[in-house]
Amino acid sequence: MQGLWCEAGSLRCRGDLPEPQAAEGEARVAVRLVGVCATDLALVRGYMGFRGTPGHEFVGLALDGPWAGRRVVGEINAGCGACARCRSGDPRHCERRSVLGILDRPGAFAERLRLPLANLLPVDDRIPDEQAVFAEPLAAALALEEQVLCLGAPLGGSRVALVIGDGKLGLLCAHVLAAFHPQGRVDLLGRHPERAAWLGPGARHLGRALGPGPAAGRYPLVVEASGLPEALAWALPWVEPRGTLVLKTTAERPAQLDLAPIVIDELRLAGSRCGRLSKALDWMASGRFDPRALIDRRWSLEQAPAAFERAARGGVLKQLIAITA
Repeated sequence: MQGLWCEAGSLRCRGDLPEPQAAEGEARVAVRLVGVCATDLALVRGYMGFRGTPGHEFVGLALDGPWAGRRVVGEINAGCGACARCRSGDPRHCERRSVLGILDRPGAFAERLRLPLANLLPVDDRIPDEQAVFAEPLAAALALEEQVLCLGAPLGGSRVALVIGDGKLGLLCAHVLAAFHPQGRVDLLGRHPERAAWLGPGARHLGRALGPGPAAGRYPLVVEASGLPEALAWALPWVEPRGTLVLKTTAERPAQLDLAPIVIDELRLAGSRCGRLSKALDWMASGRFDPRALIDRRWSLEQAPAAFERAARGGVLKQLIAITA
C-alpha cells in the first residue's frame, strides 16, 4: 500500500505499507483527501517519539460496514470499548485509546485506514471533499462553545473573547465564537492582519503580532490557539479577573509559567481538544460555513514531502494531499 512513513525526524513515501486489517466492529476507508495540520508537522519533527503514518484530517470512501460506498469522515479517538469512560460515551478520554495518525493507529496519509464503525460519519452530498476534510478542525473549534458553557464563563457585554494565534485553528475559533455571540465582539491576535477579511462580521483582527499583553482592555474569555509554549504566559494578562483561559493547542516544548496571576485573579484554566464531527458536518451542509478560503494548495501523495515543507513555513494556510480520486 502507498503512503507516508515518518521516522527519526524524516518523512518519505513508501509503497510497502501493510494493508489495514479491520478488527471486529471496525471498517476500512479508502482515503481521498487529507489535510496537513500543526500536529502532523510536530510529529515529523519528533514530537512524542512518533514512528509510523501520520494524518487525521481526512475524507474517504467507506469500504466496509453500513456506510460502504459512502463518503465518510472519522472521529480520531478509538477507545477500548470496555472501560467506564467508553461505556459512558467518552472514548476520547479512554486510557487505552488509540488516536488516528498520532498514537498506536496508522493514519490517513495512506491509501487506506481503519477506524471503529462508531467513529465514522457519512458526508452529505452537498459537502465537497475540500470542505469535508475540515470536519475535524472545525469540530475542534465548535467544541469551544459547549466547553465554555460548561465552565459557566460569563460572555455578556461588548468584548466577548480574544483568540491568540491567527493560524488555521485560531481563525476557525474566532469565526465560531463570533457566530455564537453575534451581539458581542471577538478579537484576534496574530501576525497576519490581512486575514481579517475572512473572519466576517462580529470578529476583527487587532493588527498586532503575538507577544505580551494587554495593550488595553481584558477579556472574560481568552483562547490560546497559537501552539507556542511561551504564548500561555502572554495570554494570562489578557484575561480579566474571574475570566477563563482555554488552551486549544499542544506545544512540543514545555511551557514555563508563573501561576500567581491565576490565583490572584481567580482564573479558570481549561484544556480543549477534539469536538463532535456531526456538528461540523451540519454547519457545512447547511451552508453556514465554508472553509475553502483556508486552502493554500493541493498536492498528490508523491508530492507530500514538499507539501509538509511548505506547511512548515510561517504564514502558510492549509495544505491538502489527494490520496485517491
